[in-house]
Amino acid sequence: MRPFHIETILDREFQSCGQGQHTPVMLWGPPGVGKSQIIAGIASKHGVPLIDIRLSQMEPTDLRGIPFRKDDNVEWSVPAMLPDAKRHGECGILFLDEINAAPPTVSAAAYQLILDRRLGEYAIPQGWAIFAAGNRQGDRGVTYSMPAPLANRFTHYEVEANLDDWIGWALDNDIDARILGFLRFRPDLLFDYDAAHNPVAFPSPRSWEYAHRALAKFADRPDLLSDALQASVGKSCGVELKAFIDNMENMPDINAIMNGDDVGVPKSVDLQYGVAAALVRRAKEAAGATDKLSNVLKYARKFPQREMGVMLVTDLHRAVGKPLFAVPEFVDWANSVAELMLYDFKPVAEKA
Repeated sequence: MRPFHIETILDREFQSCGQGQHTPVMLWGPPGVGKSQIIAGIASKHGVPLIDIRLSQMEPTDLRGIPFRKDDNVEWSVPAMLPDAKRHGECGILFLDEINAAPPTVSAAAYQLILDRRLGEYAIPQGWAIFAAGNRQGDRGVTYSMPAPLANRFTHYEVEANLDDWIGWALDNDIDARILGFLRFRPDLLFDYDAAHNPVAFPSPRSWEYAHRALAKFADRPDLLSDALQASVGKSCGVELKAFIDNMENMPDINAIMNGDDVGVPKSVDLQYGVAAALVRRAKEAAGATDKLSNVLKYARKFPQREMGVMLVTDLHRAVGKPLFAVPEFVDWANSVAELMLYDFKPVAEKA
């Protein structure tokens, strides 16, 4: 399932806590696909605390607490890490990351916490959602087969890498436009993980952020940049990305396009992707200025392959949202590609 839909599900699950309708959710997916990031995004959106508990690093007593004598009875101390309404707030997210990497003795201690929202006398506040995540067994991570009693305490969703969703995230987080252009040119490299070869570095939604950081850190050291990119996304992918970035030096003047000058479209397809990504980034930085958006829309009509223009405008909409529809040039552009408009803008519009 694509991340955008997972976000919607988790958002509904969090909001359902107040009505007592919440069901714990388990997210499955390969390493680096963004499971933890999606859950953190829900907490950030609602401005609530996120308590991240790694069961794989715990002993059963860490979760259950330590017994102590009180008069003639034995009681259990409540671990401070568990949600508490007074200390943490009435609402929040309890995140059990890498839950299927926990030894069976530890996961067994979590059964009651997940299903009944209790551990002995302790109870999770009603406004707290329970989300969990883990890698699949075929991903060569440190995992245990999830026991049926534990699995039956969750609803289960598998997270898949989706380029459109990642582009939307990347635009919101100012990821280098050259990476966006490269992935539009090579969409198959957003996520390329072969568990059979167990690679150390490989392209994934997470490692593309590392490549962005490498570009920022080693921009003044071209002798090190190639190695830094390979260290982030793998050798072959890093070499290809470096070649793509070097070729971006032949890109037309982006400022001239934004200003409405008559600038031609480069013949090279990779440069076309690079121009499209750079224009989207520049339009976002221009805070949706109508004249700049109008000039980008005019340029989108120049591409020899109209699908390239559709891709540009689609990403432009992700970057600036609904104000794009108010630009007079948008109607002219839409009419020019009416028969190609198979893309559904509605999910993006709802997100904008």
